[in-house]
Amino acid sequence: MSDTSFDVVVLGGGSGGYACALRAAQLGLSVALVEKDKVGGTCLHRGCIPT
Repeated sequence: MSDTSFDVVVLGGGSGGYACALRAAQLGLSVALVEKDKVGGTCLHRGCIPT
């Protein structure tokens, strides 16, 4: 196991998590994005859930 550190760890690769990780990286932070399924979330891969 490697000993890697990040400034930000984002849990969930849906639209919100992806946007958060992207913005943090644009600001120069090192980012880890953790997603158990496909990046993009439910809305992108299965259809949006009405709110």
